[in-house]
Amino acid sequence: MTGTPRPQPLAVLIRDVTRLESLRTAKDVQRAYAHFIQAGRWAEAAALFATDATVHWGAQEIHGRARIGAWLQDRLKGAAAQGWLNTEIIDEPVAHISPHSSVVYARWAGMAFRGDGAGQALIEGGVYENEYVLRDGRWLIASLRYFPQFDGPYATGWTNAGGRELAIVPTHFGAFDAGIPLMAPVGDHIEGAQPADADDIAARIDRLNAEDDVRNLAHAYGYYVDRRMWDDVVDLFDTVATVTLEGLEFHGVEGVRHAHERLGPPGLRYGEVNERPQFDLMVEIAPDGREATARGIQLGILGDVTAGEAHWEFGVLSMRLRKSDDDRWRIGHLEVALLLRASYAEGWGSGGIAASIGTLARGRPLPPGVDPHWRQTAAETGGPPAHGFDDPRTDLADLERRFRRSAAYDGIENVSGAYGYFLDDFRWADMAALFAHGGHKQSAFAGYAVGREAILGTAIACYGPTRPFRTAVSFHWRTQPVIHVSPDARSANLRTRLFQPRTAITPDATPHDFYMGGLHSGMYPNDQAVLEEGAWRLWSLAVDEHYFASHSWKGGWSGVAPRPPGEAPRRSIVLDRYPPHILLRDIVPREVGFRGGPGRLIEWPEILPMWFHYRNPVSGRIPEHFWPDCVPSAVAPETRMTAHGYQHPPNGPQPADLPNEVPSLCGHRDQNVK
Repeated sequence: MTGTPRPQPLAVLIRDVTRLESLRTAKDVQRAYAHFIQAGRWAEAAALFATDATVHWGAQEIHGRARIGAWLQDRLKGAAAQGWLNTEIIDEPVAHISPHSSVVYARWAGMAFRGDGAGQALIEGGVYENEYVLRDGRWLIASLRYFPQFDGPYATGWTNAGGRELAIVPTHFGAFDAGIPLMAPVGDHIEGAQPADADDIAARIDRLNAEDDVRNLAHAYGYYVDRRMWDDVVDLFDTVATVTLEGLEFHGVEGVRHAHERLGPPGLRYGEVNERPQFDLMVEIAPDGREATARGIQLGILGDVTAGEAHWEFGVLSMRLRKSDDDRWRIGHLEVALLLRASYAEGWGSGGIAASIGTLARGRPLPPGVDPHWRQTAAETGGPPAHGFDDPRTDLADLERRFRRSAAYDGIENVSGAYGYFLDDFRWADMAALFAHGGHKQSAFAGYAVGREAILGTAIACYGPTRPFRTAVSFHWRTQPVIHVSPDARSANLRTRLFQPRTAITPDATPHDFYMGGLHSGMYPNDQAVLEEGAWRLWSLAVDEHYFASHSWKGGWSGVAPRPPGEAPRRSIVLDRYPPHILLRDIVPREVGFRGGPGRLIEWPEILPMWFHYRNPVSGRIPEHFWPDCVPSAVAPETRMTAHGYQHPPNGPQPADLPNEVPSLCGHRDQNVK
């Protein structure tokens, strides 16, 4: 009797690698769209759509690539004007590839900053639920669905879109499949998949792993710049690196330091804001796997409370990187192209300062790293072999393990983004279900709830049940991830930025505690995730906030006065309605200074500490505020992943004088827990 033959392991691995490459390519198609839109390149943006694509933009519907191109051209018709601005940041992806591998579904958060250079400026934001299809060997946008959530002129600030309550926008995913980006496949072969042997597939997996490393390094660079950690910044560069800032070139180690010190002396002083979040970062690995490019949209949120100054910056961050003989990536060249700078008081409607987008749009070539289809080209052409057939790195078990580490990166990014969306929508049951059994979550300004039941109970007790409409939303964008996956690909450490626009029907200000307009900032510095029951789930979630806050739209982040002496911050309702298992006030010294923690409250415009779970990815330098394990582990060792059978992920090169067991380093600095 003859049955259907079982698939060969290599064939299955080729299928899975192709699916992950496809997922990442579809995400890069959307990122490329954001880059082309910012540059006013409507034709290149239109070419990212399928010929029969559809755009649903609020109440508008546009069908077919040609009409979409005309729609984009009309939207970007001012691109040649001096001072024109159309920066759309589209980030926080939750993406899945279908069982037949023919469609990718992705949800994104979007926020646009628009200006005509002649006095008009506005801001708008919402969410996307998009679909991407494979046509003629290329992934393209099949359906772009944008759901507006807030908008308004710059002069008065934004409010809810349409001036009404906001409906919940359904997600294409649920709590239990959010962390499974590669849906269970149908069949063992993918249409268009290129034949490959073990050597070919090893090279492709190397490129996937390299993408993760380069993305981590680029994002880590951004966090170091935020806090002017110039020693750590310099460590990331090659000794013969070059830096181009505002048209000026700097060379070598001292040049790298001097270029960055133009942004200010090391560290932040009272009332200083130096946030430069990255969005839509695209990474391209060269065929030899030893060189790479990275390109992202950089938003500058800058200011000084003491001087009463605040500015916006819009720019493009691009890097060329190379892998050294020690197998560590380093930056060989960095350029920050400043497109527009504007004072907060005036906005960018009249073009601001250093307006150069018009020049960019009139033919200046875009930096490398904007081709979303480079993975498919690499798979089609093969590229130089990375390893010989007798190399142990072509062992199928090792290839599978290394592949799963890259697949984990996308799964963790998914569950991280899903948490933000469910939290914004008050979908408490789904939010709690994102956590692993035994996982724990910080309730802001209070402490940690352990276990799904407590996480769900806390949310409902404090904020009420899920409802179909909301009068106000405090968005929780979780962007700029730095993800370190364990060798066995079953656990990970995760860091993301909290980028927090807020909206309401009427943005009434409540000094010192809450304001439903403007921007706020924080960090999720010590999150962890585990692979449980075939899905990535959150193990630990910790939030440090707020690094800065806007107490009114008019005043912004620099129009903030310190809390009057003797006025206490509002007590968290969590403490009374659903007391946490672990209180922030007991986690000394990790929570010192944070609201709800021990010691004197440090509140904007004072500068809160920025904590890191990782060492410098090149030098292994240990940051001043270093906490490599989950936050509550200091007082509750049973909350550690390692107490539940998981490996502790690596967190950067190990200095020679320190042991190799990361958990033993939890709180290793003098100011940390002994």
